[in-house]
Amino acid sequence: MARAETNRSGEMEVFVQVVEHGGFSAAARAGRMTPSAVSKLVARLESRLGARLVNRSTRAFQLTPEGCGFYERATRILADIADAERSAGAGEHPVGRIRLNTSASYAAHILAGILPDFLERYPQVAVDLMQTDRVVDLLSERTDVAIRAGPLKNSRLVARKLGETAMVIVGAPGYLERFGIPATREDLDRHTRLSFGYARAVDGWPVTEAGARTVVAPVGRVQASDGEALRHLALGGNGLARLAAFTVRADIAAGRLVPVLERLNPGDREAFHAIHLGQGGPLPSRVRALLDFLAERGRVS
Repeated sequence: MARAETNRSGEMEVFVQVVEHGGFSAAARAGRMTPSAVSKLVARLESRLGARLVNRSTRAFQLTPEGCGFYERATRILADIADAERSAGAGEHPVGRIRLNTSASYAAHILAGILPDFLERYPQVAVDLMQTDRVVDLLSERTDVAIRAGPLKNSRLVARKLGETAMVIVGAPGYLERFGIPATREDLDRHTRLSFGYARAVDGWPVTEAGARTVVAPVGRVQASDGEALRHLALGGNGLARLAAFTVRADIAAGRLVPVLERLNPGDREAFHAIHLGQGGPLPSRVRALLDFLAERGRVS
């Protein structure tokens, strides 16, 4: 008798249910199966893979490192299968949920204004928005698209450029009244220079004076995890901040922030990209729709 073919997607679905419900019994209830059937299915999956995915005990449910990796891949595969089925039945209309990771600054100053139009254009697409300026692992974070500033290093990533922005040093009028307006590189030594709380591609403020370019280290008692927090700190008079020009354009126009040391600005620009994993196949329609929309409406200048 021929051996029955393995239902790999079915095994993945059950395993994902086990992980997301925190155990075999809860997954069995959700899937209308018996706990014994769920346990046997996961055991069969482990046997086929030749790896233990779950550490079993009476008191705790714990994934092994192999189980964590398989779960992340399985959720993406199942999402792509669901998207393919929906697209085939809906004439390639984007359907499904997108996990979008972006910096707080981009979310506040660009994405917030255009997201309603995207959701109106694609009513069957939902967006899970996560904000952080730190570099994330798209696979481990189950991220479909990430918007990032600065140079790209990971060769697994595919990028679509969303423009670039000038950088500017700014301070609140009240802060400048108390501590003075810096005019030279040395003047910066007398000022609080607000900084990011994580390593960046250029970990400092580049300035050019008398034809020589130097990088001034930010120094201060306050650090922040994202550019939008630094903007608010600067607005509150906590010190000077070097920020993307598009994030402070309205503040400068309204007089809430004042650009300083423009004479020493080296004119460097920071590029923005929408990135996703390059997996060698066609993109899910929902992801492709978002990338096309960001290239059309979400550009930084």
